[in-house]
Amino acid sequence: MQIQQRILSFVTRANWVLLAGATAAGAALAAPDFALGILCGGLIVTVNFYLLARTLRRALTPPHLASHNAVIAKYYLRFLASAFIIFLLIAGGVVNPLGLVIGLSVVVVSIILATIREAKKIIFKEAV
Repeated sequence: MQIQQRILSFVTRANWVLLAGATAAGAALAAPDFALGILCGGLIVTVNFYLLARTLRRALTPPHLASHNAVIAKYYLRFLASAFIIFLLIAGGVVNPLGLVIGLSVVVVSIILATIREAKKIIFKEAV
């Protein structure tokens, strides 16, 4: 399996595992609106990551190559929709903003973990 595919599949799985763990920890240790913030933020960012991967896969797979303008337009539409949902969640007092930020960080943590994992594989492969 290519390194890019390994990283993508690891990040995709790790997103859900981290989201479940962080939500459970938030529910056990904090107020319900904090745990709901983690859950909502994690769902927003995980769905966005999935849709971005799907858009790029479709845009870069022959024979139906999409223009870069279409890819960028979809990116900005997703960004605006996410910003609007986040605004509604915070303005309506539905979620705790700190919990939402933690939830929105799920993909970043997954990418960092995937990078560390692949770097370890490369370093220890060269050491052998």
